[in-house]
Amino acid sequence: MNTTELQKKLIAAARSMAADERVPYAFEKRIMARLDAVRPPDVWSLWGNALWRAAVSCVAVTLLTSAWMLWSDHGSSTHGDFSEELETAVLVAADSADETW
Repeated sequence: MNTTELQKKLIAAARSMAADERVPYAFEKRIMARLDAVRPPDVWSLWGNALWRAAVSCVAVTLLTSAWMLWSDHGSSTHGDFSEELETAVLVAADSADETW
C-alpha cells in the first residue's frame, strides 16, 4: 500500500473528528513540567560504577588465586621449576617459528 496515501487518509480521518473538551485544565503545562524534571542519565557515573564493580571482582579473584597458589601442595609436583617450564615453552615456540610450512 502506498504510505503517502495512507498518511493522507489517516490525517483526513483525524481532522474529521470533533475536538474533545474533556482535557483537564493546564494538562499540557503539567506534562511539560514533568518532561523538564527528567534529566538524562550521567554516562560517566554509570561507567565509573561499572568499572569499580569490575575492579572489586578482579581483586577478589586475584586474592583467591594467590591464596590457592600459596597453600597448594608444591611438594607432590612431578614437574620441574616453573621458570624452566616457561623457558622451554618459549624456546619451543621460537624454534617452531623458524620452520617453513
